[in-house]
Formats: sequence, structure tokens, C-alpha cells
Amino acid sequence: MFWSLISHRLAPGGRNGKLSIFIFHRVLPVADPLLPFEPSAKQFAWMTRFIARAFNVLPLGEAARRLQEGSLPPAAACITFDDGYADNLLVAWPILKRYGVPATFFIATAFLEGGRMWNDDVIEAFRFAKGEELDLDACGLGRHQISDAAARVRGYEAVLGKLKYFEHFERSAIAQQIAARCAVPTANELMMTHRQLRTLASEGAEIGGHTRTHPILEKLDDTAAQEEITVGKQELEELLGKPVQVFAYPNGVPGRDCSTRHGEMAHQAGFTAAVTTRQACATGAADPFQLPRFTPWDRTPLRFALRSLTTLAKTN
Repeated sequence: MFWSLISHRLAPGGRNGKLSIFIFHRVLPVADPLLPFEPSAKQFAWMTRFIARAFNVLPLGEAARRLQEGSLPPAAACITFDDGYADNLLVAWPILKRYGVPATFFIATAFLEGGRMWNDDVIEAFRFAKGEELDLDACGLGRHQISDAAARVRGYEAVLGKLKYFEHFERSAIAQQIAARCAVPTANELMMTHRQLRTLASEGAEIGGHTRTHPILEKLDDTAAQEEITVGKQELEELLGKPVQVFAYPNGVPGRDCSTRHGEMAHQAGFTAAVTTRQACATGAADPFQLPRFTPWDRTPLRFALRSLTTLAKTN
């Protein structure tokens, strides 16, 4: 009740409504020292409990429409997941159902059915690498200490920070080479199968587009960017047998990864709203194809709550 009173005061709804959009990627069965930014099931349970008590949670498509109409409830929020990991269904979804809150899942279609995203190739390479150092000088990605879990995390973060801005196909090829060099198993169940995605949708989850192969759209020419946005949408609609209305830009930093130009492409493809990763909450003045969203990375309930409410003061 305490948190709800504060959130309702900060975001009264209606014409003065504000929309908080939370970002998640994975929810792990148990904590993983190599994935410190991904919540465990236990952590996600108290996060979801707080969000359910402090906010009025809506599917993104409905929330974006009501934001433009000026009809949001007080303290409106959305919970979103990017990429299409299997643990979204197996771990996160049961927790969301327990607390009775909806969620929106953005899917990069090329990685369904046993695929693995390029960043996971790199992360798993640092997991499986032997010795005290991983030498990636030949790829222009430096040498990295791997003496303990913290060093491995620092190493793959440094590599991902550089590699994600390589040319799209070169990036994927290098990531696969690194994974093969470190003997990462090719068998992979990280991402959802088609059947799992259909199950998620059939149980009431909102499914959104996230391109086909998760490129940095600003690194593509306009024809390729439009194709990524459009084909990803078409593949999801064929799989699910119903329209897909909302979209998330890969990586999603406005001006660096995506722009209003890509919002126009999403609109042309038939989407009704799109989200970035700009850290703020949205007001009725927001461009529906440039909606901000955020992740409170805090791993204690009090800090998570404070960060979530503080973001209400950061508006578009």
C-alpha cells in the first residue's frame, strides 16, 4: 500500500498519465555468477510482487494506445522481455501468472528453434574457456583475464561492447569463431522453440517484433533495416496466426542504434508502437515509436523500489 500511494501520486493517470516500461531479458532458475545482471527466479518473484503492488500493469499495445488517448490508469506500467529466451516461458511466465500481471515478449525470430544469439556465443565462450587468459588479439578484441567469474564477466562485457558495432554478418561470424575456439557445445536450448512461443501466446502473453537477426539498425542501409523489421513481423504472424502490433529496437539506444527513421519503418510494417532503451518513463507527449523504458538493476527490494519510483521523475 505504501509504494502504491507514492506511485499513484507521482503518476496520477488520465491526461497526466505516465507509463513505466520495465526491461528484462532472462530469468534464471538459480543465480549464475557469469550472468550477474539477469535475475534469478527468487529475485524476479519479489520484483514482480513489487511491480504488481505499486503499479497497474498493462500489455504494451494497450498501454501505448491509452497513453496517446490520455486514459492510462494511475501508475501504469508494462513488463517487457527482449530476444526470446526459453526461460521466459519456463521460469518467468509462471511467476508473472502467480501475481496476475501481463507481459510483452519481443522475439528475434532467427534464433528460435535452437539458435543462439551472437552475444551468447561470446558469453558461453568465456564460460568454457580454459586457462588464465583468453587471447582474442587475432579478432582485434584484445586479451582478457579469465581467472575467476568476475574476470570472465569483465572480459565478455569488454568484447561485447566492441563487437556489437562490427558489421552485422562479420559480428556473427567472429562470435561463432570465438565459441568454436573455446569448445562451446553446439547443442543449445537457450532460445524458445516455435511450440514454446505458441504456448506463451496461447496463455495470454503479448508477443512483439524484435527484427529477424537482431542487428543494430543504424549499421544497416534502409532497405536491409526495413526488411529486418518487416520479415521478423511476418514470421511471427505466420507462427502465431494473429497480428503482432508492438516492436522493440535491438540494443535500442536512440541516435546510436536506432532513429525516428526506423520508427517510420516500423509504422510502415504495421506496428502501432515501438520501444527504445532510453532510461525514462513516457508521457502523452511521447512519440509512440520512440517510447522509453528502463531496467532497475538493483538486486535488493528497497533499492529496486526506489529506482523504479525515481524513474517516474524522468520523462520524455
